[in-house]
Amino acid sequence: MKKNNNKFETNAIRTQLKRSENLEHSVPLYLTSSFVFEDAEDMRASFAEEKDRNIYSRYSNPNSSEFIEKVCQMEGAESGFAFASGMAAVFSTLAALLDSGDHVLSARSIFGSTHSLFTNFFPKWNIDHTYFKIDELEKIEGLITPKTKIIYAETPTNPGVDVLDLEELGKIAKKNNLILIIDNCFASPYLQQPIKFGADLVIHSGTKLMDGQGRVLAGITVGSADLMDKVYRFSRITGPALSPFNAWVLSKSLETLAIRVDRHCDNALKLAEYLEASDKVNWVKYPFLKSHPKYEIAKKQMKAGGCVVAFEVKGGLEAGREFFDSIKLLSLSANLGDSRTIVTHPASTTHSKLSVEERAAVGISDGTVRISVGLEHIDDIIADIAQALG
Repeated sequence: MKKNNNKFETNAIRTQLKRSENLEHSVPLYLTSSFVFEDAEDMRASFAEEKDRNIYSRYSNPNSSEFIEKVCQMEGAESGFAFASGMAAVFSTLAALLDSGDHVLSARSIFGSTHSLFTNFFPKWNIDHTYFKIDELEKIEGLITPKTKIIYAETPTNPGVDVLDLEELGKIAKKNNLILIIDNCFASPYLQQPIKFGADLVIHSGTKLMDGQGRVLAGITVGSADLMDKVYRFSRITGPALSPFNAWVLSKSLETLAIRVDRHCDNALKLAEYLEASDKVNWVKYPFLKSHPKYEIAKKQMKAGGCVVAFEVKGGLEAGREFFDSIKLLSLSANLGDSRTIVTHPASTTHSKLSVEERAAVGISDGTVRISVGLEHIDDIIADIAQALG
């Protein structure tokens, strides 16, 4: 990555491939599976990595390269690789760095599919894990073993929007010579840059705020060049690469990330304040609500609170069911970061593979609601939530 002094919004728009002889203003689509060589020596040198050039779109493609370069600029990273989905990024990154016998120390509050990786699949390859509680970071070092290689966390968390202290995690990782990997999906690189606080690698589901309109699946990992070289070589062989078309869509979407996320955050805070004043809910969590237990930490490491609000409907499971069935305008879906506001029931969707006890351990009750607040007028969002609660 070539660093420059431009502001975030400028890099999001002006970081692009070198123009061709056609002098196109917007970078075109490169819908090709492979690239041709000038002669036998060019072919040999390219495969020997003596030349930095495109060979095959499973390895690299101009569209994915532009997308990666933008995210690296945003996150302050040296290198990156783009994947076909967020979970492809999570799996490939961990699999590239872990060997049989290694140990991962992970926050307990993580996405349900990531939890399934740790509990159902990695044990088959003799890769162990231990969970730490998000509000007990002081106990992490006591959980480190000689086989621990990675500390893994997401912040804000899914779906409870809890906040972990990135600076503290960075210090622990550096002190113990561990790799710190942060899932930054809920914040987006516009609101939070974990590398500034000591993270080695940062993962995103590009499906969420990066796309912002629910169109494509994508994932990306960025970070130190040494670690990303291992991730790249694993992914080059195993084939989870992002398609050129989706990369092109995402690169264009990043041009409006800042202004979209500003509106998401403004709407989300207003909705959180409305819910906090309602007698129809038991509790509300949003990182930039002063009542959030980690409000000061959120203010330290985030520009704003993000698009997700979590709350619990009074009345238990039946009241929750009635709430979801009463929604009229908003979308019942399992995605987030969309221009459309999405209402999700984590216990029966994104975290349904967890047991009741496992969900309770991370604060997910049968009445927990996750709202990804969109870009509609806030009055209309609140009106639909109000009538559903009523």
